[in-house]
Amino acid sequence: MLVSRRSRVASLAACATILLATSACGNDKAEEGSAQQVRLYGTDGNMLNSYPAELKERANLVDGMKGTTPLTPLPEDFKSRLRSVDPALTDYLYSAETYDAVVIGALAAQLAGSNDPAAIAKQIVGVTNGGQRCENVASCLTLARAGQDIEYRSVSLTRAGFTDKGEPATASYATLTFDGQQINDGKTEFVGAGTESAASTKAPPKPRKQPAGDDPDQKPLVMGGLLPKTGDLAIAYPPMAAGATLAIREINAAGGALGKPVTWMDGDDGTSPAVAKATVAKHVADDVSVIIGAGGSGISREVLPDVVKAGKILFSPSNTDSGLTDVEDKGLYFRTAPPDSLQGRALADVMLRDGSQKIAIVARKDSYGEGLQATVREELEKAGIAGDRLKLLTYEPPADAKAPPVDFTGGAKEIKDFGADAVLIIGFGESAQVIRALADSGVQIRH
Repeated sequence: MLVSRRSRVASLAACATILLATSACGNDKAEEGSAQQVRLYGTDGNMLNSYPAELKERANLVDGMKGTTPLTPLPEDFKSRLRSVDPALTDYLYSAETYDAVVIGALAAQLAGSNDPAAIAKQIVGVTNGGQRCENVASCLTLARAGQDIEYRSVSLTRAGFTDKGEPATASYATLTFDGQQINDGKTEFVGAGTESAASTKAPPKPRKQPAGDDPDQKPLVMGGLLPKTGDLAIAYPPMAAGATLAIREINAAGGALGKPVTWMDGDDGTSPAVAKATVAKHVADDVSVIIGAGGSGISREVLPDVVKAGKILFSPSNTDSGLTDVEDKGLYFRTAPPDSLQGRALADVMLRDGSQKIAIVARKDSYGEGLQATVREELEKAGIAGDRLKLLTYEPPADAKAPPVDFTGGAKEIKDFGADAVLIIGFGESAQVIRALADSGVQIRH
């Protein structure tokens, strides 16, 4: 009897331990009818304070949602300057990258001594590598006007410059967490990625010193926006617009470029190839040299042939599709946002630290969504998550604002049947429909 009693005590102790971890004992499955719980994860396209509004009366569903975004700790001074442009600003996603794209474009024009896009393009990578280090618009422009090679460092570009391909060699990612319907800045964690040795060491063409006095024959530098004022990515527009406006304001306050104020032509990419192509055509007609955008990677892929054919520069602050690194661009495509090959590792790490074991990865069906989805899957598999414990799903984003919302009913049922304990949603504002569908299917979202 004593041996039997000891065995029973040991068995109960083991069961109690399991109970703490699984909330079920003596059963391989949860009780029939119990709600399935999942943790929600997001990416740069939906980890914004403006995102819960997409869920309207069900905004509380984002409570506890985590995600990553390319983000460096922003100085309070920079945030204050942005709010002087837009006092209603609540998010800062890609504001620094947009600011730096505009400034780098203007500095490259000043070093080239020309508004010719081909000449500007040859200076862009060099602006960020080698030369005299400078960290604000006024000092950098002063050096450039004197014909001095510079190494620009600023809010999004802090550790290393661009690679030969015209994108950041290093990056900083932030892990964000929704508390209720707001991102809790107190829980934000930052991690570095990339290697400084990947920065370009090629020497740019020798800078041209600005001639003394006004040159009546020198045309002003014209830059144009191709940012998501409308469409699925419109939730990210306010900080990007503020970044561009602030950069133009500070460039012109410091004397402009090429001896004249820089002209800014506003423009919408609509998160739509048709809208973006129309904007590009207008910018070409208006003799814009540097186009800042597009917002989404898929939109840049669609318009890049038009931009290259016109001999203009496309400089995006928010494209992260890794495939764009090697896109055919004739040296005219650049970005201040880091590729998703770096973000994929950060996302996988966030989910694994939470103990996720069965993961569904839902992505909008475009180069951004499917590219990041593939990278995250690869990183999870490298970390030991077997392929049969991963489920990949995609959805077609709406073609335009008048199209019906995303219907993810079938996908939500698949996730429920799969028994996922984590769902990563890679999308923009439209991805809120995925969360709605999950809740409607009976999946309980963990807070």
